[in-house]
Amino acid sequence: MKSLSLLMITKNSGELIDSSLKSVLGLIDEIVIVDDYSSDNTRAIAKKYKAMIYKRSSENLGKQRAYGLSKCKGEWILMLDADEIISQELKNEIISVVCRQLSVVGNISGYYIPYQNHFLGKPINYGGENYRILRLFKRASTHITENVVHEHVIVNGKVGFLTHKIFHYSYRNLSQTYKKFADYARREAYRKLSQGERTSFKKLILYPIHMFWARYVKDRGFKDYGLRILLDIGFAYMEFLIYFLMLFDLKKYKKSD
Repeated sequence: MKSLSLLMITKNSGELIDSSLKSVLGLIDEIVIVDDYSSDNTRAIAKKYKAMIYKRSSENLGKQRAYGLSKCKGEWILMLDADEIISQELKNEIISVVCRQLSVVGNISGYYIPYQNHFLGKPINYGGENYRILRLFKRASTHITENVVHEHVIVNGKVGFLTHKIFHYSYRNLSQTYKKFADYARREAYRKLSQGERTSFKKLILYPIHMFWARYVKDRGFKDYGLRILLDIGFAYMEFLIYFLMLFDLKKYKKSD
């Protein structure tokens, strides 16, 4: 099997990083973590798995991941967040496709992996929560673009699709979920202002309503269990907060890279 590196960005990720790193044991040849000066036990847990840890602070998640990618030595990269766990089935599938690259069959440079998101401990499947992300790729064929919210992975070559899922525990409780939305809103407001966009009364009022309708009604979020509605209210709250924060000067929130 060709060498495989795990790339992870962390900041106060002690709650789930142990489960995430444990899920890749027997699959990964090296673990590269870029840590934004965590104040909890994140780095202590990572050291148990012999991770190479680079302390670096940046508001730009794309820059953080690109920096981490430059530190990886594996021919293939698996990119996970600390709240993401892979199953044994996905582990076996990754071993299979990376091994297959030893032959001339396929010649694929990256793979999209499906996600199984969870809200308050329960799996959710509708309302925009059923998707795939490019998370397994050849290091030499990949470029990661800068972005303060979600980075973009660009692969030079053909891409394929895996079957088994990454289990994502992004929305663990209401307090953590709404804090995450507030942080995303701040980052996205800064990005929009930096690109010259301006807010308006229409965006403040109609965009949050549309966000809730699109996720909960149009994309059938209501088909998940009853408390799912609190997640889509949270997305509407985030949308409102983006355009509300754009009324203010957000330069003071930007950290140096």
